[in-house]
Amino acid sequence: MKFILTALSIFTLMNSALAQSWIDTSLYPFKSHYHPVKAGNMHYIDEGTGDIILFVHGTPTWSFLYRDFIKELSKTHRCIAIDHIGFGLSDKPNNFKGRPEDHAKNLSLFIKDLNLSGITLVVHDFGGPIGLAAAIENKDRIQKIVLFNTWLWETAQNESAIKVDKVINSSLGKFMYLKMNVSPKMLLKKGFSDKQNLSKNVHQHYVKPFPNKNSRYGLLNMGKSLVGSSEWYGQQWKLLDSLSDKPWLILWGSQDEFISTEYLEIWKRRLPQAQVATYDCGHFVQEEKTLETIKAIKEFVNP
Repeated sequence: MKFILTALSIFTLMNSALAQSWIDTSLYPFKSHYHPVKAGNMHYIDEGTGDIILFVHGTPTWSFLYRDFIKELSKTHRCIAIDHIGFGLSDKPNNFKGRPEDHAKNLSLFIKDLNLSGITLVVHDFGGPIGLAAAIENKDRIQKIVLFNTWLWETAQNESAIKVDKVINSSLGKFMYLKMNVSPKMLLKKGFSDKQNLSKNVHQHYVKPFPNKNSRYGLLNMGKSLVGSSEWYGQQWKLLDSLSDKPWLILWGSQDEFISTEYLEIWKRRLPQAQVATYDCGHFVQEEKTLETIKAIKEFVNP
């Protein structure tokens, strides 16, 4: 048994080294950590000391999305950023359901296993429902919440979501996701209002975690969950009151073609006490308005 565990540890380290060989360490200069969950090894970075800021990504991104935030905010805080199973440098099993509710369970266990508390939670995209569901389950461990463009309500009646869902669940959609790697190669670029804000080098850091068909099921399964997990989103929306007494900060890209300002208005009605800042940019606010949103979070966590 000891030999098997040692061999597994060596295998994980070898995979880590191989996975990181394509990373530009001037952009992402962080030490890798891994936490085992049922579906595999979940990669995360853990930088700095002090009160915790926990970053949760969506699709097709990974902890790389928050690299500049961590560089700056880890000067005063302990910054932790996970890669969901199937994304980034985490394991990519093709038999993992990979729905937001599954990722939320992993994140909740991660929070408990590492005994994290006093957390400022930062979420974006599918990381919204994932992170907020984990926060609802661990509400006493959550101190503050930062929302980038995201949602937490039923999507089954949303016309735009239904159109996307039909494509993703078709044979063409499966081909585009698994064979063409369409999500990081094309859809990610579409999420930028100014394409010049996405350099070729940075773009490759979102493409290269998914080198082949078997590594892309996490992308496909997450996409299918836009409408497929609609009922679960609705359940979490009803439970959100358990977090309503927390301080909230909403940082929103107003030119987002995926998650529009109509979504922002829903959040503002539900969270009238939240601080809100909008930016003239697309879906990936962290990439297009990096300095501005780092400043906003810094002021939020250090009032």
